Amino acid sequence: MAEEEPPETVFPRVEQLVQSPPATGETTPPVAPPTETPTENPIPTETPTAAPPAPAEESRVLVAEVVVQGANRELENLVYNTIRTRPGRSATRSQLQEDINAVFATGFFADVRAVPQDTPLGVRVTFEVQPNPVFQGVQIQIAPETVDKSILPAGVVEEIFASQYGKTLNLRELQAGVKKINDWYSKNGYDLAQVIGAPQVNPDGRVILVISEGLIEKIQVRYFNVEQEPVKAKTREFIITREMRLKAGDIFNRNTAQQDLQRVFGLGLFEDVRLSFSPGSDPREVIVNVDVVEGNTGSLAAGGGISSNAGLFGTVSYQQRNFGGNNQTLGAEVQLGEREFLFDLSFSDPWIATDNFRTSYTVNVFRRQSISLVYDGEDSSIRTLNDNDSPRIVRTGGGITFVRPLAPDVFTKPKWVVSLGFNYQQVQVQNANGDISPLSAPLNGFGSQKLAFSSSGTDDLLSLNIGAIQDFRDNPLQPTSGSFLRLGLEQTVPVGSGSIFGTRVRGSYSYFIPVRFINPFNLFETDIFKGQQSLAFNVQAGTVLGDLPPYDAFIVGGSNSVRGYAEGEVGSGRSYFQATAEYRFPIVAIIGGALFVDFGTTIGSQGDVPGQPGIVRDLPGTGLGYGLGVRVQSPVGQIRVDYGFNVDGSSRIHFGIGERF
Repeated sequence: MAEEEPPETVFPRVEQLVQSPPATGETTPPVAPPTETPTENPIPTETPTAAPPAPAEESRVLVAEVVVQGANRELENLVYNTIRTRPGRSATRSQLQEDINAVFATGFFADVRAVPQDTPLGVRVTFEVQPNPVFQGVQIQIAPETVDKSILPAGVVEEIFASQYGKTLNLRELQAGVKKINDWYSKNGYDLAQVIGAPQVNPDGRVILVISEGLIEKIQVRYFNVEQEPVKAKTREFIITREMRLKAGDIFNRNTAQQDLQRVFGLGLFEDVRLSFSPGSDPREVIVNVDVVEGNTGSLAAGGGISSNAGLFGTVSYQQRNFGGNNQTLGAEVQLGEREFLFDLSFSDPWIATDNFRTSYTVNVFRRQSISLVYDGEDSSIRTLNDNDSPRIVRTGGGITFVRPLAPDVFTKPKWVVSLGFNYQQVQVQNANGDISPLSAPLNGFGSQKLAFSSSGTDDLLSLNIGAIQDFRDNPLQPTSGSFLRLGLEQTVPVGSGSIFGTRVRGSYSYFIPVRFINPFNLFETDIFKGQQSLAFNVQAGTVLGDLPPYDAFIVGGSNSVRGYAEGEVGSGRSYFQATAEYRFPIVAIIGGALFVDFGTTIGSQGDVPGQPGIVRDLPGTGLGYGLGVRVQSPVGQIRVDYGFNVDGSSRIHFGIGERF
């Protein structure tokens, strides 16, 4: 009888157990708009290849020996401690596959195989491993290749990966570093930037990371109505894009984009402004869409009011704030009041199109008739010699003013804003019938005085105006901290009637200090007195050198000067000085309060004004006022109501719009 052959081992064939490294995945292009989904992780972390489902009755064999080949002692011990296959125990094909996956999951190996081999004592399982190279460094490549330099600082890359250099490359730690790079981009506002594709590991241990940083292919403006339907544009596109720091060829940054949107919305032309994204012609680039909903920029209004200076008045005005789609303003106003008549036609451009410094200009023509506070008051008034009437100052003229901020670029808040203007006006002193009245009627023992600089009653004023502003306030409308400085110089040129040659200089400085005098330690919760409190200080002064028309003397007293006195009732001089201190505090949501002290003086210069109107009217020349006020927020702005007392014992109510300074 022939000898029976031993049965064949049922352990799976070697070819079935050899496991290649897991797929590294396809290159992932950047996504626009930005997505929260990170770059697909091509590096195995837990189980790079799913174990095949075990058959109902999978064959088991006895493992006689387990060997690790291809690794140094440290990595060899790591493999032994990672696998479950042990000598003297049975194993299945599924278990070996799980061991292969577990070894891959350590991140130290580029290739892992489990090779079974029959021996007289059982099956020897050899784990053939190929360790990753020693990590030598990271090379950053930017996609697309047209980008010259990465915005990612080399120091950030060094900080993330330096601790891994000189050691066997661990793909898990490498992937953690990749995530930190993506996190750095996100933290710094580069929402479209990410590492794309799988890291490329070179045999020399250098790793190449390809990064798409969110290159802007172009910026385009899209116009919609409130129903989000595309409409024809009224505003020219460059008016919007010049307000944006982001340009084609830049890397998209969330923080910069938000500031850009605020500037665009701040133009006052749009009801809504938002950003969206479209894929570029290169999928690694993005098109930034500025989607705007245009508002109504034309207005025709009529209204009225009361002020301490003008008394009761009514106005009719027209304004177009987007003339020609260029963000230019065309306006016309007619105002008729108890003390004045005004017609003003103006045109302004907030940013000359060809200018790189945000230079603006305003042109206007006007005719203004008013009863001058230099001559008119409650207690004593100067009258015209003919008809014994209140002198009317009629100004007819026009001018142009250029304004330029001084800053490193058009997007940085300037430290200074300077202005240069030219103005011409013809000034006539008239009575109520429109007759020129060059002289005053005698008053208080004084004889007839000149009401204009020239004896004819008509003055021609051609002036050059230079100004500078420095604004460090935290809020221009309701400041609580910071400072504000305004300087001005007006030089008149001797032309025409009167041949007036004079220099007017004036300056004003305000300082604001946040305080908490009411509820200083937040000891009680209440809606009353909830808000910001501040101390506000203002000093201002001015003088005129050379010729001074009497109607242009500095006026002291009233709602914008020393409260507690009527308008101009402290004095009118060639020079003046004022100082104010206020404590501003909230009361309820839209109502605030103020305590104030005002001081003003003409510095003894009333006699230096032609005709000496302040002395003729027997004005004191110096005044001190104090009191309290209420501030009410309204749709037309802050309404100011002050009740002031003066050192002479009288008091009065003052009205105004906005804070005094």
